[in-house]
Formats: sequence, C-alpha cells, structure tokens
Amino acid sequence: MKILTINPGSTSTKIAVFEDREAVFEETIRHDADEIGQFQKIVDQFEFRKKFITSALKSRGMDLTDLDVVVGRGGLMKPIEGGVYAVNQAMLDDLADKTLWGREHASNLGAYLAKAIGDEAEIPAFITDPVTVDEMCDLARMSGVPEIKRKSLFHALNVRACARKAAEELKKDFSTCHFVVIHMGGGVSVVAVKEGRCIDVNNALLGMGPFSPQRAGALPTGDLIAMCFSGEYSKKELEIKLAKKSGLIAYTGTDNGSELEKRASEGDKTALMALEAMGYQIVKEAGGAAALLCGNVDAVIFTGGLVYAQKILMPYLRKHLSFLGKQIEYPGEKEMEALADAGYRVMTGIEKSKIYG
Repeated sequence: MKILTINPGSTSTKIAVFEDREAVFEETIRHDADEIGQFQKIVDQFEFRKKFITSALKSRGMDLTDLDVVVGRGGLMKPIEGGVYAVNQAMLDDLADKTLWGREHASNLGAYLAKAIGDEAEIPAFITDPVTVDEMCDLARMSGVPEIKRKSLFHALNVRACARKAAEELKKDFSTCHFVVIHMGGGVSVVAVKEGRCIDVNNALLGMGPFSPQRAGALPTGDLIAMCFSGEYSKKELEIKLAKKSGLIAYTGTDNGSELEKRASEGDKTALMALEAMGYQIVKEAGGAAALLCGNVDAVIFTGGLVYAQKILMPYLRKHLSFLGKQIEYPGEKEMEALADAGYRVMTGIEKSKIYG
C-alpha cells in the first residue's frame, strides 16, 4: 500500500511516499517567497503547491494513480478529539475561516492538498491529530478568570505519535497508558496523557508552560499588562515578540540548542543559565502533569529537536525527572511517519476514521 504524506510549511512543502510503514522517499519542495506572496489567503495556494507535488512524484517515476491513500497535516480547525479524520467540506470551510483562531497557518493547506490529490486519484484523503486536538478535562479549562478559558493548542501530531510508539514498545494498549510527553522544538508542549487522551496541556503558542527556544511561556500578569499598555508595541508586535522572539533567542541571540550547549561548555554563563532555566521550567511543568496522573506514569517521553541537546539540557531533565521512573527519548520530529502511520491504521482496519463537523 502506497501512502502519500503532505506537510506544508510557510515556504516549503514536505512530501513523502511510504510503502505501508516504510519510507520510499522524502522530499522538501522549496517555494519562492514572492510567488507565495501573491496569494491573498494561505489556502489559495493549494493549486500552486499541488503542481509541485505531482511534478516531484513524476520525477521519481510515480503517478497519482500509483497511490492508495493521501494524508495531509491538520491545521487550525475547530477543537476536536485526537484521531484520523476524512477530509470533508466542513473541514475545508473552517480552515479557510481566519476568524476561527484569529490567524492563518501553512498547515491549513494540508487538508486542501490531500483532498485535491485524493479526488484526482480517486483515493481516500485524511488528516490526523491537528494542533487543535482538544481532550482536556473540564477542570483544566478554568483559568481563574471566567472570561478566559484555557485552550488546547500543542504539538499534537508528534506528541500522540510518540505516545503510540511508546505504548507499542511497552507492549501496552495505548488506551490504557499514562504518559508525560515533553515535546521540545521552537515551542515546548508538556502533556499529561491519561488512558490515551491528552487531558491537560500547556498552550504551546501564546499561553502557559515553560519558555522555549522562541516563546515566552507563562509570564507575571502584572508585568505583562504593563508591557501591553506601555505604548511600545502594537498587538501584532507583541504577539510576534512573545511567540517568536522570546525564550532562548531573547536571552542569548540564538534558538539553537546545540550551539548554546557548545557556548556553555566554553564558559558562556548566560548560555548555561538560559538552558538550565528552561530545563527548570520544563521540569516544573512535567511534575505538574505527573501529579494529575497521581504519579501513575508508564513513562516520561522526550521528543523534538532539543532532545539532541545531550550535554546539558537532557542530563538536567533526566536527573530531575528520574523519580517518575522509565524515560524514553525520540529525538527530532516524526511528523511524516505519524501521517503515514495514520493512513496505514485506517486503511488496514486497525482504526476507524472519524467525521469532522
């Protein structure tokens, strides 16, 4: 069974073809920023990007008719429970609605591209585990301010894929597993997984949780209010500052964990302090997630690019979370594998697809 996976980025489209669960090839298609800039809405780019995908397949001697299923990355749709969803019109309409989340994201193209290719090839089209996966318990939604509800917005695709993989390694049914999953990339997601459901997460974009290579995480409310009314920032400028220009990059000038570990090992005290402070906050968040599981944790799972930071950050995390027992590390992001595995599970009957809307 041949599975096409599609993962759109702001100026690139990653594609891969899998034979069952084995990758046949992967390719990153780069797009000219000026060409992309001519489109008013992100979702309007899907025909433009589709041509590049079909061309890439043909260059490797493949045609759309060779495919059995296509799986795209999920985007900013309505909050849904985790799983695999058939792409339908309701989903496409919501992805095109910028008011739903107040922003657009390149991942919104995943469903559009999957649907367009699926229709042409007459094969099923799915998305799985978008960033808007919401399985939070009701208590987790209360912020302390009735007008503000805590929202679930995290690295759901990689988190849930790694949790499933860990369940397989432990020879346990995913629906019975309790994990603390720590995804560490440009943002950090710390997730309490109870019986296969992500019952509590930090909003990994503009919300709670640890600071990260690029993001601010939780902040003292009074100081944040003062910053908002200082007159120095517009709303957009402050959003960019907190989501892309805070954390490690603000303290040290770089968001590269390996570079910071090198600098720290050479005596850069600022680099060392920033890395350990981030680790400190991650440990605090993970401890809270473990408490929600009453300490009943099958494993602490580390994933994302920062797992490669093995000199300072990972030893710090391993030491401080050792009391929780088993630890599993999956370095990097496994997004393409996660998309392919979703298609495989549905097409082989291991899992049923869900209906969106």
